[in-house]
Amino acid sequence: MTLEELVPCDSSKMQAVSEAVERVLVAAQRQDRLTVGVYESAKLMNVDPDSVVLCVLATDEEDEGDIALQIHFTLIQAFCCDNDIHILRVSGMQRLAAILGGDPEPGAEPRDLHCLLVTNPHTDAWKGQGLAEVASYCAESRDRNQWVPYVCLQER
Repeated sequence: MTLEELVPCDSSKMQAVSEAVERVLVAAQRQDRLTVGVYESAKLMNVDPDSVVLCVLATDEEDEGDIALQIHFTLIQAFCCDNDIHILRVSGMQRLAAILGGDPEPGAEPRDLHCLLVTNPHTDAWKGQGLAEVASYCAESRDRNQWVPYVCLQER
């Protein structure tokens, strides 16, 4: 049974949170507050974990068999929990790639979108971009003992 089967993608709450996640990621990228990639994210969390406000772990069904990726996710999740960093698991890698744009150059390695970190810009304008809604969803999920909440990014 997959995560998508356990947590349906079609609820109105899920849709609202999905849209908020998209707004947060787009705003973070525009403000140069988005770290992309498992390795790059691990480096940032090692150097400055206090700057990280959200960790997004992205996979699709075909990634479930990637043991190395799952080990990385487990370590990142543990680090986020220890450092009070909101963490969110998402599916919809194609939508994520479309949101963040920038197809790789021909012959270049594709971007590793499996782990994304959003850092804190220390301004109140940030909250208008959906971060408060995503943080609230993460907190509500933890209250229901779902330590790593899940959101399905829908193709549009």
